[in-house]
Amino acid sequence: MEFGEFLKRSFGDKSLMYIETITGVSRSYLSKIINGQRNTPKPDMLKRLSRVTNCSYEELMIAAGYNSDEHKPTAVKIPVLGVIHAGLPVEAIENIIDYEEISLEMAKKGEYFALKVSGDSMLPTFIDGDIVIVKKQSDVENNAPCVVMVNGDDATLKRIKKDSNGILLIPDNPAYNTIQYSNKEITDKPVKILGKVVELRRSF
Repeated sequence: MEFGEFLKRSFGDKSLMYIETITGVSRSYLSKIINGQRNTPKPDMLKRLSRVTNCSYEELMIAAGYNSDEHKPTAVKIPVLGVIHAGLPVEAIENIIDYEEISLEMAKKGEYFALKVSGDSMLPTFIDGDIVIVKKQSDVENNAPCVVMVNGDDATLKRIKKDSNGILLIPDNPAYNTIQYSNKEITDKPVKILGKVVELRRSF
């Protein structure tokens, strides 16, 4: 079977528009691959496409003719889902704006995503433009920097402190106030921990 046909079948009933949205690979490029009008995609591209296929990245690599050790992946790409404001909770933008790489060893320990920091409430630890790597988990230890969803669609980066009355979202910048949510508010709003910040990446 030609690789283009294999790739088309691996997409199932997903539309090219949907695949473009999730992977960032253009519909026109995908169409040319499927129709055999473009060369076989590189491993980096196959890794992105594997997010929407019904087969594994390794199976895509084999189908594309990459079956030697030199093409085995050494890292995993995770999406930067959008800007997150390190101030008062704001709407969380969930479009993919970029990709970051994490090691295979790290990827085996859980599921990760990345977010771009905007705002100054977490100074001096996190500054505007930082990229934070977040491990998905629904609970974290006290004082850990984490991403919290508020009202179902608002996200904020804060340190968290839990007690019998609820939780506190604590900024590092003393110019900002701590936000407190009662146990009832945690349930009603809701307030949900999305993950723990495990790595900071900063450009100079």
